[in-house]
Amino acid sequence: MMLPPLSRLSPSARLGGAMLAIFIVLALLGPTLAPHAVGDRAIEGFPAFLPASWAHWLGTDQNGVDALSQLLHGARAALVLSLVVVALCSVIGVTIGVAAGYFRGAVDLLVSRVIDILLAFPGILLNIAIVATVARPGMAVLVVALVANGWVGYARVARGQVLSLRERDYVQAARALGASHWRVMSRHVLPNLMGPVIVQMTFAFGTVVLVEASLSFLGLGRHVDHSWGAMLDQGRTFFWKPGFIRYALAPGLAIAWVVLAANLLGDGLRDWLDPRQRGRS
Repeated sequence: MMLPPLSRLSPSARLGGAMLAIFIVLALLGPTLAPHAVGDRAIEGFPAFLPASWAHWLGTDQNGVDALSQLLHGARAALVLSLVVVALCSVIGVTIGVAAGYFRGAVDLLVSRVIDILLAFPGILLNIAIVATVARPGMAVLVVALVANGWVGYARVARGQVLSLRERDYVQAARALGASHWRVMSRHVLPNLMGPVIVQMTFAFGTVVLVEASLSFLGLGRHVDHSWGAMLDQGRTFFWKPGFIRYALAPGLAIAWVVLAANLLGDGLRDWLDPRQRGRS
């Protein structure tokens, strides 16, 4: 697959990429940049609800823990969870979708029915049902819950692309020359469907952050260290009190930043990778 030059990326895609890069850098360096310790190491004993100052840019929460430090540590947790879930979903979904689209028949029928069932069921309810069955849901349980229906989008995209690609002349020629199914799929099919898959992964990155925050906001998955959703829930209690809006505003803006960045970049990549869009301004 020939990629167009990076100069054809739209300004919105470049903005989204820059925003996402800032989030990734802060997530990787967050524990180092955090001005104070958090969690079990937060032994400084700061007073609760300290106002914003040079020592505590966002003040302290109801437990006397620096809010900015929690936010930076939460960025690391959000990044790790998103990367793991997106990687697992893409591998599982693309594998199932390629098999269904290439072999057709009973395999395609079974996969299509499973996809229809999962798409008909609200995804967030399935996530809640899985997480709620565990007494102390942690990162591993959240990954399982998010992957349980997260692979469906990748499978649907991959299946649709393969149904078209398997009829192309170069695929038919490879099969006529005696190439194995594995060689046809790995050399001729997979490289040509990676564009839509990459776009799907970009959109899913922000979706995972949003869904995890939603579950933590509802009281599920709070054993993920310093979840932005849990911070948002704590800040909601004091939202209307003068001077305390920052406790809810900071994690809310952080979530919105990542989701907006992923959507802007995904939209731009979709136009950049689509041959039908390359001739347009």
